[in-house]
Amino acid sequence: MSTNTDDYSYDYEYLYKIVLIGDSGVGKSNLLSRFTRDQFNLELRSTIGVEFATRTLDIDGKRIKAQIWDTAGQERYRAITSAYYRGAVGALIVYDIAKTESYESVSRWLKELKEYADANIVIELVGNKSDLDHLRAVPTDEARNFANENNLLFTEASALNSDNVDLSFLQLLKNIYEMISKHQLDGGDGSNNNNKPSTGGPTISLTPKPKDKPSKNNSNCC
Repeated sequence: MSTNTDDYSYDYEYLYKIVLIGDSGVGKSNLLSRFTRDQFNLELRSTIGVEFATRTLDIDGKRIKAQIWDTAGQERYRAITSAYYRGAVGALIVYDIAKTESYESVSRWLKELKEYADANIVIELVGNKSDLDHLRAVPTDEARNFANENNLLFTEASALNSDNVDLSFLQLLKNIYEMISKHQLDGGDGSNNNNKPSTGGPTISLTPKPKDKPSKNNSNCC
């Protein structure tokens, strides 16, 4: 398990646990690395088990720490990673836009997520590797329609060139904040969670990505 040094700071008011799920090789670890450290590594190996990293941001003046867990996509680790859904308030289901089979697995990941995670978890579908548009196998409209039908947020992103990486995480965190705030205002019974992206709502500002803060345990995983 790897963490960065930000994990040991306590300058936050709320901690949101988010899980990254999807088939092995879709780029989950590089999405995480790009968002938390602004780094990308073409030679990362597949994640073994589970790792996490964090990034802190302000939402409506509240310090929010996103603790993002990167789960292995290999079948043999699914029994291990299922335990890590517990306590998650958000999830990104990631597929590779150039690999049809990774998109076809989304329904299975969604089913597993709904089986193990909280019923009110906010879920986003992310088509990674948008830089490979010339090799595209999954039409954007098809994936967006699937997301709409299943009440999921949706983005396409590229961990390689940073396109929409921040957007993917920020719209998820924004919707989590709105959902939790509504739940608190409703006295705990606000279970009617609309996961679709909202155009207004809270303002968000980010702390700089800790580019020069290496992982405490650098396991060179993907």
